[in-house]
Amino acid sequence: MNILVTGGLGFIGSHTVVELLNNNYDVVVVDNLSNSTIDVIDNIEKITSKKFKFYNIDVCNYDDLKTVFKENKIDSVIHFAGYKAVGESVDNPIMYYENNLYSSIILCKVMNEFNVNSLVFSSSATVYGIPKSLPMKEDFPLSATSPYGTTKLMIENILKDISISNPNFSPVILRYFNPAGAHSSGLIGENPKGIPNNLMPYIMRVATGDLEELSVFGNDYDTHDGTGVRDYIHVVDLAKGHLKAIEKSMNTSGVKVYNLGTGVGYSVLDLVNTFSKVNNVPIPYKIVGRRAGDIASCYADPSKAYNELGWRAELSMEDMCRDSYNFIMKQKEAKN
Repeated sequence: MNILVTGGLGFIGSHTVVELLNNNYDVVVVDNLSNSTIDVIDNIEKITSKKFKFYNIDVCNYDDLKTVFKENKIDSVIHFAGYKAVGESVDNPIMYYENNLYSSIILCKVMNEFNVNSLVFSSSATVYGIPKSLPMKEDFPLSATSPYGTTKLMIENILKDISISNPNFSPVILRYFNPAGAHSSGLIGENPKGIPNNLMPYIMRVATGDLEELSVFGNDYDTHDGTGVRDYIHVVDLAKGHLKAIEKSMNTSGVKVYNLGTGVGYSVLDLVNTFSKVNNVPIPYKIVGRRAGDIASCYADPSKAYNELGWRAELSMEDMCRDSYNFIMKQKEAKN
């Protein structure tokens, strides 16, 4: 079975490609390298001892994407490609609406032309907005507190509308909570360009001395220590959820929606302290103002994914911290 992975050299995409290859799928990756690097290809092949096809293209380019479908018999698509930083989306909403919406529309258009009906979409827990209760369930009211979240919600609605017009269309929408960690080999992980937007790579920059201290955005939230609470999930667990989602998409029709999280919330300082303890590395931090678009607490009810996909997160926060540090230290060693 041939799986097209858009944004397949990014953080979650690369780990998903590893799981696909290890489970004997044929993989085609498209990525414009806007937040990834070409050496990820070699590292994926080192981990899996398998090769895959790669196209350095932008999913927004209709003609280039159509060429990929012409040259490969695509059975299913996993759509990761898109900008993903909450704060950046608040500062530059037009860029987020243009890129995230247009790339998804172009992808769906080409899929329709080539009669490809199986799709796994990388959505986000941000579509729940500010929840009235926790944990979050898939049938909760939907809204968004940032342009990033709004783009995810709009794409979900686009997929639902397409499924009404095409009864064979079978999108599986995966609402992620907060991915962290890295592959245990240390060969792939999260290493964003510029100043990180996500907490774990920010912690790692401090741990390695590249940044002096961590900025903790707000300590006056209604949480046990005043810092924001999130459901952190190991990226390898998350990647495995996509394989379950492909199976579901290929064997059913209509829209399916699943939370992918652990069901446990940890605060920013919980994660900082766990990282320090597991790796024996102090993480100095300072409290700064709240970040636009952030909410106090967010964690999943993942029971639907377990009941319908047979998927459950298995790795711990300690695993996330250990694997993240192992990855970033191996990156530094490789540069020296």
